[in-house]
Amino acid sequence: MDDLLERLLTGLPADALITDPDVTASYGRDMASFCEAGTPAVVVLPRTVEQVQHVMRTATALRVPVVPQGARTGLSGAANASDGCIVLSLVKMDRILEINPVDRIAVVEPGVVNAVLSRAVDEHGLYYPPDPSSWETCTIGGNIGTASGGLCCVKYGVTAEYVLGLTVVLADGRLLNTGRRTAKGVAGYDLTRLFVGSEGSLGIVVEAVLALKPRPPAQLVLAAEFPSARAACDAVCAIMERGHTPSLLEIMDRTTVHAVNKLAGMGLPESTEALLLCAFDTPDPVADLAAVAGLCEAAGASEVVPADTAAESDMLLQARRLSLTALETVKSATMIDDVCVPRSRLGEMIDGTAAIAEKHGLVIGVCAHAGDGNTHPVVCFDHLDPDESRRARESFDEIMALGLELGGTITGEHGVGVLKKEWLARELGPVALELQRGIRQTFDPLGILNPGKLF
Repeated sequence: MDDLLERLLTGLPADALITDPDVTASYGRDMASFCEAGTPAVVVLPRTVEQVQHVMRTATALRVPVVPQGARTGLSGAANASDGCIVLSLVKMDRILEINPVDRIAVVEPGVVNAVLSRAVDEHGLYYPPDPSSWETCTIGGNIGTASGGLCCVKYGVTAEYVLGLTVVLADGRLLNTGRRTAKGVAGYDLTRLFVGSEGSLGIVVEAVLALKPRPPAQLVLAAEFPSARAACDAVCAIMERGHTPSLLEIMDRTTVHAVNKLAGMGLPESTEALLLCAFDTPDPVADLAAVAGLCEAAGASEVVPADTAAESDMLLQARRLSLTALETVKSATMIDDVCVPRSRLGEMIDGTAAIAEKHGLVIGVCAHAGDGNTHPVVCFDHLDPDESRRARESFDEIMALGLELGGTITGEHGVGVLKKEWLARELGPVALELQRGIRQTFDPLGILNPGKLF
């Protein structure tokens, strides 16, 4: 420990190191339940690329594991510390280095908060679409590490589609530049995409070139109440089959609606079994919402209410953004899944989740990026009750198994981390797993980058 601190201090200011055990313990884990976390030896908060390089050279020399972190809003344990590691917190590297309206790019450091970037580019008439529910606190580096999505993915896509290039510090401290600043580019293997979603296991992202879009018109939102989740999912299928391109298409089940009302007094309709939110940011959103309203009514909606103003729309979107937070108040702990299935199987996924909840005698609320088929079943349980905790874990696993059975994936945007390691192996199969482990070995032959994550 003394040797590690001494070497780190040769290239870092003293205030960049935290060794107080009470403070370092607070950097031990992200927001995921049921994930092991160790005790870090030291927390380092670098401010420059050179300081990150120094940390990695030191870690390589001493064979010390390094766990990169952002805001620790993750839900898979990917940012959890391992015993004796260096926690490399990148939150102090939070500069927006460039916003270029001509090339429609932003160049940012990893600690930039998603919402801060969104507001900054908005001042230039531009738009950065990826918007996880935690956008007010999560960082771009964390978004890249877990390949985050968000509410607007149904129209605009996920983080991976907006990362054009990266500057990465490798395990041995070398600096790697990937990708481009241009609109097109196919030179060599796409290493940029390889790093997106790698959860800090291949290198430390210290700068990112992000694609931007012109700012769209303000969106209007429609809320439709349904007597069942299956009816709401039928409406989703009809909307997509008819060729509509909503900017947002979300489902909240009855449990989620009740939780949001209890937390924030939003006045959402508690008689509904499923609430569908659909938004358009087109030149004529009123006409688009009218067409969708007809499809919702044909699918069995009991009531369809289009928002008249942007303020009403923002209120509905805020209700959706509060879903996970609200469900966390139902019991003392939650396990948040993010199984993604084909849109055509979404109704089966939600109904199957309800059956799993009934089987285990648990409260499981579901909110979903319905346009993507990306569900977020939230298992609510008392972490002090061993039997309830066991049932929560079993239900979580059964939900993932159901997703795979329906032709889906165990994670649409939260990542694998510690929580889903065993399930990643099942989804990939032995050949793909062997190749992925080989890739990791190439980038990190000593195995010091975020050990114990992914596989």
